Amino acid sequence: MPTATNSRYLLAADIGGTWTRAACYPWPWKGEAPPRPLARVRRPTDPEDPTSGLVAALREVWPREGRVHGVGVAAPGPLDPYRGVVLFAPNLPAWREEPLQARLEAALGVPVRIGNDANLAALGEARYGAGRGREHVLYLTLGTGVGGGVVCHGRLLEGRQGLAGELGHITVDPQGPPCACGGRGHLEALASGTALVRAAQEALPTHPDTLLHRVRPLTAEAIARAARQGDALARDLLARAGRWVGVALADLCHIFNPEVVVLGGGVSRGGPWLWDALREALDACLMRPEYRPQVRPAALGDDAGLLGAYALWG
Repeated sequence: MPTATNSRYLLAADIGGTWTRAACYPWPWKGEAPPRPLARVRRPTDPEDPTSGLVAALREVWPREGRVHGVGVAAPGPLDPYRGVVLFAPNLPAWREEPLQARLEAALGVPVRIGNDANLAALGEARYGAGRGREHVLYLTLGTGVGGGVVCHGRLLEGRQGLAGELGHITVDPQGPPCACGGRGHLEALASGTALVRAAQEALPTHPDTLLHRVRPLTAEAIARAARQGDALARDLLARAGRWVGVALADLCHIFNPEVVVLGGGVSRGGPWLWDALREALDACLMRPEYRPQVRPAALGDDAGLLGAYALWG
């Protein structure tokens, strides 16, 4: 726990459906390398009262002396970062029109800024991770769902209501499977971990020899592991997901023209079957080679949201 009397600190938090993370960092920070946390904590998220748990986590890393400049919070959305309100969070049903910023400021007595967790992961990777040193970065996280964010001229693109960056909900196949949001054929419905598992379950009856019959529970990680063991179905599933990501990225590159595309999340660790298919589809769908970005794996892991929340302050 930091104790220097004249020091200043900035606290950051990243709250998800399973874990709430908080950390205390020195402030300000001018280096390009990410700041190192002086204290950090991870605790289970209470879905019935996530705000109280978040306050408790932040107090746990609060410095004994010195001054806290502010708090940045990466929260699930959709949310309105301008008003500091979480509109709703699918995995945290207690949050509906939650005035998170106001409640945290009242509890902690310091200024608070909040942002969408996937958007802030994009900002973190652009500032301190795989996009460091680049002004135009597109981030896509392929996990249970698909999220992302866009950084243009070094600034996070948030849109009129702060709702920009829902990259997982672009339509890539209008006749495709239903998405959890109620739409159809969205990238999330085709290339998320959930979509990968659903596609595997649908294919099992016609693939009696696949290793996936013996996997319990069937997860995206298990599918990647089977692919490394030579399983043909697992490799095909990963390649199919990679092709859809490549198609979507081509559209996004035509719109945003990023220098770097950063891919994070568990599905992004699907090996060469996913990455080779992704790059092939991306190249095939780009209008001109000038649109081709560098495509890199994410570098910050679970710290991306924390560091993005830190970067909210400048």
